Amino acid sequence: MPQIESKSGPKYLAIAEALLADVQSGRLKPGHRLPPQRQLAKELGVDLTTVTRAFNEARRMGLIEANAGRGSFIRGRSSERDDAAPAGSPIIDLSMNMPPQPPEARLRERIQEGVASVLSAPHGLMRLHYQESVGAGPDRVAAVRWLEPRVGPVPVDRVVVASGAQGALYAIVRVLVQPDEAVSVPALTYPGLRAIAEQLKVRLVPVAMDGEGLDPAALDEACGRESPKAVYCVPTIHNPTSATMSLKRREAIAEVARRRGIAIIEDDAYGALPREAPKPIAALAPDVTWHIATLSKCATPALRTAYVITPGLADTLRLAAEIRAMTLMAPPLMAALGSKWILDGTLDAITAAIRRESAARQAIALRVLHGLDVQAHPEGHHLWLTLPERWHRADLNVYARQSGLALVPSEAFAVGPAPNAIRVSLGAAQNKAVLERGLGVLATVLSHGPSTLSSIV
Repeated sequence: MPQIESKSGPKYLAIAEALLADVQSGRLKPGHRLPPQRQLAKELGVDLTTVTRAFNEARRMGLIEANAGRGSFIRGRSSERDDAAPAGSPIIDLSMNMPPQPPEARLRERIQEGVASVLSAPHGLMRLHYQESVGAGPDRVAAVRWLEPRVGPVPVDRVVVASGAQGALYAIVRVLVQPDEAVSVPALTYPGLRAIAEQLKVRLVPVAMDGEGLDPAALDEACGRESPKAVYCVPTIHNPTSATMSLKRREAIAEVARRRGIAIIEDDAYGALPREAPKPIAALAPDVTWHIATLSKCATPALRTAYVITPGLADTLRLAAEIRAMTLMAPPLMAALGSKWILDGTLDAITAAIRRESAARQAIALRVLHGLDVQAHPEGHHLWLTLPERWHRADLNVYARQSGLALVPSEAFAVGPAPNAIRVSLGAAQNKAVLERGLGVLATVLSHGPSTLSSIV
């Protein structure tokens, strides 16, 4: 029983602090099972909500973990378990849209071996020096080789190496759009672009979507009404809806952009994941398209390496100037590692392992969430779930947190009214068993109404 009599402040914090003190003193050891929340509330003379908040705070602090059907336990130190989540993480993270890291990808070993190989190569120490803002020559050549199977032949002078897709997107918007000018975007769009627009005082004009994503007729109408400078889209495995545009749809978007005289910002973050996908818009309309490809979603976000194909040499120089002002250059060592992986086939092997793992996780989600309104790509990292009528996304977020899950409600993506839906990311869970447990909790929560759960918790 926690000793809280001498503690001031809210009782739920007093309980969490008592747990921390008992863990630090050794009274509570890793694996120790805590009493049920109802029992603890009764013994302490507090209501159940207070104990629930205390347990949630203890989870946030990394002190305890829940085991479905078995209760809550004191966590081991992170050094005792390789898959231990960092302090402050939810028990099961269904919010972070990152690639899974299956053992067969061997990311830890490959990063260690790859960095050592880069540095031990002739002139390897040059990778610790400053590089050109447009990217080192060998890295631009490697980028062309990686992009060519999807985009086709690309001149090296149209390729820029950037510090991640977010940095690339920020720089492109800076090049194309002035404050108070507009960018057309899908009505549900990438939150990172929303943050950029807010920072740069750029207006986002929402465009209606359908099952393939951005609607060309709605884009045309928005161009006539708002005169945007560019249109932003994610044609393959759209974030958050997972929609993928057909070739005909991509051609229609390109036709509207050319006729209206606007640039296309093609965020192809997920383009390397499907074994088969239509050509990127950059292959159809290279003269108006700024194409962003990243290693974050097909390998690991730790590389912080993205490649931009610009419409032409003058655009390359403009983009390099923005990168110089922002970050000076992409991380040279990580860019070199990415190039090595491209040239020796390691990147393809990692991507294939991640693709297989993602497909297996999507199959689990399809089975566990059977009967719910789910949209997903079979090789993607996330799914889009429209909620049952009895649930509102805000209520679900509260109950999910109480159940140890982290989700992302639709308002994070909405430019305008938000639908009653959530994005569920499948890659951050440590393994398939943890993911299945988390999805099972989500399915159980959704099968009840909020009022029912209020009487159960």
